[in-house]
Amino acid sequence: MADIKDPENTILMELKGGTVTIELYKDVAPKHTERMKELARAGEYDNVAFHRVIDGFMAQTGDVQHGDMEDGFNIRMAGTGGSDKPNVPAEFSKLPHDRGTLGAARSANPDSANSQFFINFSDNNFLNGQYTVYGRVIEGMEHVDAIVRGEPPASPDRMISVKVAADA
Repeated sequence: MADIKDPENTILMELKGGTVTIELYKDVAPKHTERMKELARAGEYDNVAFHRVIDGFMAQTGDVQHGDMEDGFNIRMAGTGGSDKPNVPAEFSKLPHDRGTLGAARSANPDSANSQFFINFSDNNFLNGQYTVYGRVIEGMEHVDAIVRGEPPASPDRMISVKVAADA
C-alpha cells in the first residue's frame, strides 16, 4: 500500500492490472491539480481510453469528450477533445519529466491544457519547461508499463475509475 501523505491531493487510478497511486503537486501546479480532482470527482475520467501510448515515451489519456466511446471512430478522434471546462494556463516549473511523472497534454498553445494528461514511461527531459508537470506515480508504475501500445491502440486499455484518495 502506498504511503499517502495528502489524501486530498492523491489520485487512485484503477487499471486492468491494479491501482496506480498518483501524488499531485498542488504547490507546483495548483490549477492542473484542481482540474484533475474536479474531473475525477465528477466521474469524467472513468472508462476513458489511453488513446496514444508510445513505447519508451509515454501513455496519454484523459480525452473525456471522445475517450469513453466504444466505437473505433471516437477512439481515432480521442486526443482532439477535452472537457466542457475552460482550458488551464501553463504552470511550467523546474520539475523534470522523469519516469512516472504526470504531464499536462496540450496543443501547440501552452495555455491549452484541459483534461488530457500523460504518464512518462522514461525520463523525457526534452519536454522540460514545455509541458506542465503536476504529479507522479508513487505506486503501481508496473500497471502503467503494461498499458497496450498504439496511436491509437487497436484495443485500448482504459482507466476503469479515477478517484481522489480522500473520497475513496
